[in-house]
Amino acid sequence: MTKPRAFALLLMLALTLAGCATSSTPRTVTQALPASDSAFGRSVQRQASAHEGRSGFRLLPNSTEAFHARAELIRNAQSSIDLQYYIVHDGLSTRALVHELLQAADRGVRVRILLDDTTSDGLDEVIATLAAHPKVQIRVFNPLHLGRSTGVTRALGRLFNLSLQHRRMHNKLWLVDNSMAIVGGRNLGDEYFDAEPNLNFTDIDMLGVGPVAEQLGHSFDQYWNSALSRPIGDFMFSTPNADDLRVSRERLEASLSEARVKRKALYDRLMAYKTHPRLDSWRNELIWAHNQALWDAPSKVLAQAEPDPRLLLTQQLAPDLNDVHHELILVSAYFVPGETGLLYLTSHADAGVSVSLLTNSLEATDVPAVHGGYAPYRKALLEHGVKLYELRRQPGDPSSGRIHHFGSASDSSLHSKAIVFDRQKTFIGSFNFDPRSVLWNTEVGVLVDSPQLAEYTRDLALQGMAPALSYEPRLVDGKLVWVTEDNGQLHTLTTEPGGLWRRFNAWVSKAVGLERML
Repeated sequence: MTKPRAFALLLMLALTLAGCATSSTPRTVTQALPASDSAFGRSVQRQASAHEGRSGFRLLPNSTEAFHARAELIRNAQSSIDLQYYIVHDGLSTRALVHELLQAADRGVRVRILLDDTTSDGLDEVIATLAAHPKVQIRVFNPLHLGRSTGVTRALGRLFNLSLQHRRMHNKLWLVDNSMAIVGGRNLGDEYFDAEPNLNFTDIDMLGVGPVAEQLGHSFDQYWNSALSRPIGDFMFSTPNADDLRVSRERLEASLSEARVKRKALYDRLMAYKTHPRLDSWRNELIWAHNQALWDAPSKVLAQAEPDPRLLLTQQLAPDLNDVHHELILVSAYFVPGETGLLYLTSHADAGVSVSLLTNSLEATDVPAVHGGYAPYRKALLEHGVKLYELRRQPGDPSSGRIHHFGSASDSSLHSKAIVFDRQKTFIGSFNFDPRSVLWNTEVGVLVDSPQLAEYTRDLALQGMAPALSYEPRLVDGKLVWVTEDNGQLHTLTTEPGGLWRRFNAWVSKAVGLERML
């Protein structure tokens, strides 16, 4: 190839990668509004004042309930709504929440939405249209600056800057009036709220009320005001206006009206919060306890190699991880311990700590490559007495109407993240026990010091570890077998459950050494 032709092709590639305009819109630094700015926030402050600095907590392990909690919080918001998410997928549940958000903005509530940039793939214009509302601000975290216009150019752009682009904001936070918050593992999308006919992610969220919400507001502000967060409008050729927003709202309302007729059963279940609100009841069920909100520093993603430990959530969690004496229960949808995690778990098991882990089986995981990173550690863990449980894929029965933690109207896959320490403390958040959560992605969560909450979380984990729901890997004569239960009878499998394609994906990740990227 001649030099002029090569130069022309490179120039064309550069122009294609540019994809859209990037302006230098001045970013306004804003802070979470005080809870005292709204009557709703003041009511929470009055409720919390009787508990001497403690915060109130309630688990949200039920997918429909988790959706209702988010919708009801929007409806109660009077001053501010701050949302931070890794993934937002289109669907009935998302459209219903967006509709509620726009109505909140109409009544004067300030809405700040911070999304990881991967969420905006192909959706810059749609997202920017929402930001045309004068009370809605949307920013993207760690954005790709060039090549945003197509899937191909985005892939190329990320490939050319892989060291930064594989580091993502994995946080999930829903904060209203700086007084109530939801943290946990759920992203936004039908598959997280049992509204997708083919898949439901079994997850655990936690409602936090009072001082903990203010703590989480500080975490949101750190990310929102970070230089890594850019207004979505910076990546648009032309800024959507009020007319664009009006047209989008008309389409949104039409789609919800259509779903009300064509998907009546699902629509009625999701929208039950309108006629049967439960937030007041949940406020009477709160467990009041001391807590610590934990989060990674946003600058974690800028590290040239491994980030400074002082920036990491795991460093904040380390004292409690190291102080376990009797029982440690881990629930991690994606589990790759690495040598450091292996040493931690086996040394505690050797010291007499009962260590149990619930993760996905090969047949249930939505990311078989992660299973390939986990599988090589099983024998060593089992040899030291660590108990492993791998959640089976739970087939859904659309006619059953079952809506509970393990099992739904859709096929279920584990997406939960939780740790229970000595039946005393519980950590709920976005953090998986894998290198990606530890080193590359940013995470957020809350550590609660409450035996009552720990017992509830422990019971949920034990449900998933039951033989009818999980495979229990064991060593027999040095070989792995899987013990499970069908029709009330225990039996042992000598071949790992999972199809050939899943086995191949798991093998590839192991063969090419992807562990540190998982």
